[in-house]
Amino acid sequence: MGNPIFNRSGFFNGQQPAPVPVQPQQYGQNPYPQQYSQQQYGQQSYGQQPYGQNPYQQQYGQQPNQYEQFQPQAQAGTKLMTLDDVITKTAISLIMVAGVAAVAYLMLPLAFVFPALIASSLLGLVTVFIVSARRTVSPVGLFVYAIVEGVFVGAFTKVFEYQYPGIATQAVLATFVVAGVTLAAYKFFNIRVTPKFRRMVFIATAAFAVLMLGNFVFSLISGSAGMRGGALGLLVAVVACGLAVMNLVTDFDYVERGIASRAPASESWRAALGITVTMVWLYTELLRILSYFRR
Repeated sequence: MGNPIFNRSGFFNGQQPAPVPVQPQQYGQNPYPQQYSQQQYGQQSYGQQPYGQNPYQQQYGQQPNQYEQFQPQAQAGTKLMTLDDVITKTAISLIMVAGVAAVAYLMLPLAFVFPALIASSLLGLVTVFIVSARRTVSPVGLFVYAIVEGVFVGAFTKVFEYQYPGIATQAVLATFVVAGVTLAAYKFFNIRVTPKFRRMVFIATAAFAVLMLGNFVFSLISGSAGMRGGALGLLVAVVACGLAVMNLVTDFDYVERGIASRAPASESWRAALGITVTMVWLYTELLRILSYFRR
C-alpha cells in the first residue's frame, strides 16, 4: 500500500519482474550453459584443469554466483532514470502549474471563481487517476494535469488573496521551505520509510480524503464551511499539512527506490507527477493555515 501514482510502476514498489536467478548446482548436473559446456575440437574437456588456469573460470567470464540478488532493471541500451531527471521534470511540472495559476488568477472574474474552483478540483482528481493509471506516464498527460491543476490553484489562490492580500506569496515561500526542510531531514537524518510507515500514511491519507470529500458535499448543500471553518478548520488544516509532509517523505523514498531499481528515464515523468500532486496539496493546506492566522 502506498501512493497509487508510484504503485502503478513496479520499478518504484519492487514488484517489477526480475531475471530468474541461477539455480544451485545439483548432483550430476552441469552448472554451465549448454553452449559453453560442450567439448569443442582441440579444447580441454570439462573437469580437466590445464596448467595455470582456474577450473572455476569460464571462457566467457566469471561463473555466476548462485546467490546473487537480481534487481529489476530496464532493458539493455535504455537510458536510466536519475535524480537530475526527476528534479528537472518536477520543476517543469511545477512551473507549468504556477504559470497557468497566474493566468487563471489574473483572468478569472470573481463571479466565475467558485465554478472554476469546483470544476477544476473534480476534473483534476479524474485527470490524475487517468494519467497515473497508464503503464507509462507521458509528458502530454503530465502537462494536461498541470493545466487543470493550475486553474484550480489560480482560483483557490484568488479566493484567499482577495480576503488577505499578500497571503499567496507567503504560502508559496512556506511551501518550498517546508519541502526543503523535509528533504534535508530525509537525507541528513537518514529517515527510513518502512512498509508499516507507508501503510499508515496511505490509510491516513485515504481516510482524510474520504472525510474531506464528504465535507465538500456537505458544504455544497449547506453553504457552510463545515469542518473547514473555525478552530476545527485550523486543526484539520494542520493535520492535512502533516499528512502532506509524510507523503512527501514517501515520495522521496519512491524516487530513491526507482533509481536503485534502474528504472528507465521515462519513469521520471511518473515521479514528477507524484511529487507535483503532493506539493500542490501542501500549498493549499499552508494557505489555509496562514489564513487562520491572518484573521
